[in-house]
Parts: sequence; C-alpha cells; structure tokens
Amino acid sequence: MHRPPLPDARELLASLRDGQGAKRVAIFDGVIDHTNIGAAFRSAAGLGVDAVLITPTSADPLYRRAVRVSMGTVFQVPWTRIGNLPQALGPLHEAGYVSGALALSDDSITLDEYVAQGHEKIAIIFGNEGHGLPPETIEAAARVVKIPMAGGVDSLNVAAASAVVFYATRM
Repeated sequence: MHRPPLPDARELLASLRDGQGAKRVAIFDGVIDHTNIGAAFRSAAGLGVDAVLITPTSADPLYRRAVRVSMGTVFQVPWTRIGNLPQALGPLHEAGYVSGALALSDDSITLDEYVAQGHEKIAIIFGNEGHGLPPETIEAAARVVKIPMAGGVDSLNVAAASAVVFYATRM
C-alpha cells in the first residue's frame, strides 16, 4: 500500500465541511493499542467526528489490526499526525477550538457540563490506556472533562470513552 504524505493539521481542519472547517476533532495522545485506535476511528466515523489528530506516541491507524477493527473507517475519517501536544493546542485554541482533556482531576467538569457550554468548535483529547494524559497536556487544555462513573469504577477504556464522548458531543 502506498502511504500518501499526511497533511498539515491546520490545512486538514480548514479543508473540512466544504471549506467551513472542522467543528469536532478527536486527539489521541499516547494511545498505544491498535485495537483501541481502530475502535475509536470506527466510533468517530459512525458518530460524525470531523477529524482525528494523533501524536507520535500513538499507534499507527494504518497498522493492519487497527484497520481491521475500524472496519476500514481509518480510510474514511480525515486524520493526521501532530507533534508536541501541549504546543499543538495553542494554534487550535487560536482557531476557536475549546479543548477538553479527558482526565480525572479535582477541577474537572462532567461531560454533560462541557456539552452544555455549547462550544461551536471542540477538540477532545484522549490519553494513554494506563497512564492517561501527561500533566502538561491537562494544564494546556481549556477544560478538563470527566465521564461520571458509578459502581466504584473510576474510568472507561479509551475506545469506550471515545464512543461515549462522540455520542454526547454530536452536532
């Protein structure tokens, strides 16, 4: 398979929605399991996420396991790789995106509260399966968001969490 060069993130986001720009972006930082990346792409495609941005520490969406789990949607959802995530958030914020880092912290708001804020453009950030997001990424995000859990469970698998967030934020 020939891999075309990946587009610049700003150009990719600006080109979507018939040139109107992406409204809803998913960012995966350090998600290393190809199954999780594939499942997240499938949810992104099925729930209308405009684009996916992936850091260098995340699994390759074109790895055969990711392609298989995604049911081929890695070829449907526009995506590219970005560099240092805290630095990459600056241009996203300048472009009007309100980033939401999924993390358990004292200052986090619920996913429902984030959605109720009615942001026109959002960038949701998902972290590593075991360690979550690095502190510098959480600090650089505009909001820290959590999915309320019951039964003593503290969090969901990143693929399941992405599906919940994509559904709740559909536009």
